[in-house]
Amino acid sequence: MSGEPNEDELERIREQKKKQLEEQRGQGQGQEEAMEAQRQEAEAQKKAILRQNLSDGARKRLNTVKMSKPDVGEKVEQQIVALAQSGRIQGQIDEEKMKQLLKELTPDSKSFDIKRR
Repeated sequence: MSGEPNEDELERIREQKKKQLEEQRGQGQGQEEAMEAQRQEAEAQKKAILRQNLSDGARKRLNTVKMSKPDVGEKVEQQIVALAQSGRIQGQIDEEKMKQLLKELTPDSKSFDIKRR
């Protein structure tokens, strides 16, 4: 028995495996691209809703909060989007309403009173 048929068979199997791996990579990239596109679309939709429902002053205040406390800013954005989608926002949110919303959504800062004896 010669080793040539086995080598040919091994080469054929290698080629099949290589094609399978390339297909799997292609499908994985397609899913990642689809998820990224979906995420970008949702982000654009959120920005449009915020632009429509916030005054300039409120938008500036929200951006300031997002820079200092990103988690609080994200929570406020989600709340505004939810209110807008449910139709519970009448008119635009101005800076005063934004202050109230921020006050409601931020936890009270803990203060420590030190008493000396």
